[in-house]
Amino acid sequence: MTLETGTDAPMMPPSRAAGDTGSKVEAIRSRLRDEVIAHLAPHDPLPPERELVNLFGVSRATVRQALARLADHGWVYRVQGSGTFVADKDLVSKSLYLTSFSEDIAERGMTPGSRVLRLEHGRADERIARELLITPGARAVHIERLRTADGAPLCIESLWLPEWLTGDNLGPELLGSLYEYFGHAGATPARAHQTIRAVTLDERQAELLESAPGSPALLVARIVFDTHGRRIESSTGVYRGDAYEFQINVKRRV
Repeated sequence: MTLETGTDAPMMPPSRAAGDTGSKVEAIRSRLRDEVIAHLAPHDPLPPERELVNLFGVSRATVRQALARLADHGWVYRVQGSGTFVADKDLVSKSLYLTSFSEDIAERGMTPGSRVLRLEHGRADERIARELLITPGARAVHIERLRTADGAPLCIESLWLPEWLTGDNLGPELLGSLYEYFGHAGATPARAHQTIRAVTLDERQAELLESAPGSPALLVARIVFDTHGRRIESSTGVYRGDAYEFQINVKRRV
């Protein structure tokens, strides 16, 4: 299954009216999460939209947009004809917005963390060179890290970055949020091409993820493009199958 994700950066700043509407929706989203969802169990139904309209004193359109954002970030799910329900908090839900692991985990109210397994200059093999549009054998930065949520291991990431983006830098800024680093380097992430497939954990992966060898997992391969269309990251991530899910909205072709 191959998925195209992400959105291009806006060419012009939004109008004040659009910003005001967005702020109101975001405020209701936060209140729904903190004042309603926090007091419900997984798979409990949320109050009907009309009750939420009265509770928060906003329009039904605002409530619907706030619920849509919560669904996009894995807090709730919808069942047509039945309503909106609380998602399972034991699962980290990944929507198809172009977000980082740290952003996904923080959105769930957990603390993201990393343990660096490898940080070095390496030579791009043919696959990495093709995905980053660089010469095979060219120098690139290779980062491998174990990603955690509240200290629990969820993912093993292996990333390659082109040398034109990093130079000789192997400093601590590469150990934090790479998307923040990209932005500071003038290479703001805009979209990505992803491939997701089911795999099983080998012995090393199982040990790092505190799982049994042969346990199901998700392998996510990603090529990230910046706002100029440049390829800034080639990465693979092995995610624990019992702790991570991807949510995909599909439309029938007409």
